[in-house]
Amino acid sequence: MRPFPFRLGLFGFICLAGLAAVNSPGIRPTTAKAAALPAAAAADLGDPPLIDITGYNDLLAHSRGRAVMVNFWATWCEPCRNEYPMVIELSKEYAPQGLTVIGITLDDTADVGTVRRFLAQMRPDFPNFRERPGIDTDAFYRAVNPEWHGTMPETSFYARDGHLARYFVGDRPRDAFVQAIRLILAVPLGEDRSNRSPVTGN
Repeated sequence: MRPFPFRLGLFGFICLAGLAAVNSPGIRPTTAKAAALPAAAAADLGDPPLIDITGYNDLLAHSRGRAVMVNFWATWCEPCRNEYPMVIELSKEYAPQGLTVIGITLDDTADVGTVRRFLAQMRPDFPNFRERPGIDTDAFYRAVNPEWHGTMPETSFYARDGHLARYFVGDRPRDAFVQAIRLILAVPLGEDRSNRSPVTGN
């Protein structure tokens, strides 16, 4: 399960926001960048729709015929926040070639306001969802990818035929993303590779 640290008061939040410490993947840090945007601007976006594993599978089914990159992120995950602008850039670059990008945040309900502000600041050109509260999170991880145990960020790459072709656990450089995207774009729709095991990124 993901760690859930103590909630900080306003004074503690302001103090921690000024620190330059590096946070490790999977540890929930305080988010300063997302909080900098006015709440009124973030409210215009609304909340990301909730999703569970059934909804996730439906998304993949409706995206059949397109290469799909799913990025699991959270505002409390510094590596997630750092790579998110790159995910947006890759979406814009490869969408004309048939790439569909989907974002899924694992933030808690109490952090929805932070999620709104983050998305308002980043302005992604792809849909984002939020993990439905109350579901078995570990079961959700396993259903998405049996090799994923909750380390963040996690990015899954699905070929046009719907099979999971590659995945990254933890952040990766842009070159690794480009290689994975080109891989899934190269698989023809009519070629069935569903029995192949996915390959984790380097």
